[in-house]
Amino acid sequence: MTATTDEMTPRLGLTTSGNSADRPVVAIIGGGFTGAALAYHLAGSLPASAARIIVYEPRATLGAGLAYGTDDPVHRINVPAARMTLVPGDDEHFQRWLLETGALADDPQATTADGHVFARRSAFGQYVSAQLQPFIAAGRIEHRRIRVEAATPAWSGGWHIDADDGSRLTADLMVLATTHPSPTAPAVLDRPLAGHPRYIADATVAGALSKIRPQDRVLVLGAGLTAADVIAALDAAEHQGPITAVSRRGLRSRGHNLAPQDPFGEFVVPPARTARALLRRVRSTLAEAKVVGVTWHAVFDRLRAQGGDIWRALSTIERRRVVRFLRPYWDVHRFRIAPQVEGAIDRRLAAATLTFYAASVREVARAVENDEISVTFRPRHGRGTFEDRYDAVIVTTGPDHRSILSSQPLVAQLATVGLLQADPVGLGIAVDENSRVIRADGGIAETLYVAGPLARGTFGELMGLPQVTEHAVFVAERIALTVRAAQSRVGRATGIL
Repeated sequence: MTATTDEMTPRLGLTTSGNSADRPVVAIIGGGFTGAALAYHLAGSLPASAARIIVYEPRATLGAGLAYGTDDPVHRINVPAARMTLVPGDDEHFQRWLLETGALADDPQATTADGHVFARRSAFGQYVSAQLQPFIAAGRIEHRRIRVEAATPAWSGGWHIDADDGSRLTADLMVLATTHPSPTAPAVLDRPLAGHPRYIADATVAGALSKIRPQDRVLVLGAGLTAADVIAALDAAEHQGPITAVSRRGLRSRGHNLAPQDPFGEFVVPPARTARALLRRVRSTLAEAKVVGVTWHAVFDRLRAQGGDIWRALSTIERRRVVRFLRPYWDVHRFRIAPQVEGAIDRRLAAATLTFYAASVREVARAVENDEISVTFRPRHGRGTFEDRYDAVIVTTGPDHRSILSSQPLVAQLATVGLLQADPVGLGIAVDENSRVIRADGGIAETLYVAGPLARGTFGELMGLPQVTEHAVFVAERIALTVRAAQSRVGRATGIL
């Protein structure tokens, strides 16, 4: 059922902000890529007089966040620059910016032999920040470098927002555009290795790998994109010791086929209603693609493009099955590594200084005399266990979405009082089809939205940048509609319209 305009637009009082009655306040919590994209598209869709757009982000710039704020030159975007954009419909927007600004002048390794550009992730963060600068300079977007700790409902339907510097803002609309939860290290590792000088429980922390010595025997727990970045970063730092990457299924992120291919297959007509049916269709489509000389990349490109429709056709139970059984396979095929990173992994494999295992950690012990770490594994295939010894352990298992409700003060506070809840699939926060939060009592919080990956329990694939951008545009359109409708009501009530 499609919602009507009135159903999608809460009746804003337009006086809660303490400013002019015709200029409501939109507060965006989080200024990484998602929050920046939302602010950019919202500012572009409304006249300056329509609303105040305020972004809470402690970092110095908007748009970088955790992913694109890294200063490690080894960390690269994992798709060609010609497919990265803040502007849907203009795929080469970022690549043109790179060329026009000379941002690649100090990065000779960015361009592959066949002409594809895989820029540093920091360059993409700079690009997003640059797109927002005109709006910030004109006062269309306000950046508050503080962290939000709590929010409470205001009498008129908006929100009182309390920050860590003691300030309070009253906003008419609030959007959660916050980051992923941090990884949670398995207890089997965390307990015995607490305080170990080379135990790295979160590899995304700046400078985390500086503790690793050149000859250290390193265990990397996980084998996805973060693990690939860690291996490439260690290689660039001239680490020479053996690296072992262990994951339960032994899967690792794949590289690109940069030869031109159109997306292949059809996964929506008719829709697959179960995880099993979806898996069968993917397998049969892969077989068909092979016959006609098309690689698996094109099949997964079609899956990505149709991901929202595929997700909507599944029940909650089937969505859970997809997450539990199929997601690891999806991740390693969908989220590919840059050729430069793949090259580092291939070099280490060829030199026999990198090994991948399909196994789980069963037991960990730490030697008191020299901090050597003994790890007992159970292989995925076969019986028994095997043991190995390491000097360092790095956790790269990715965000722990099970901990979303406790991952940051604002989300925890809102969850505690029942103003939001986890989605039933376990991927983020429960929202309706318009990305408005569903409270613990089942009601819709009409002035509270979620933008970005934490809404994927409802919307499906919201991890890749194109989908995050499209969702930011979607939420911006809903908010702009709300603001215009509210202004129209105020105008009619005052006789202006």
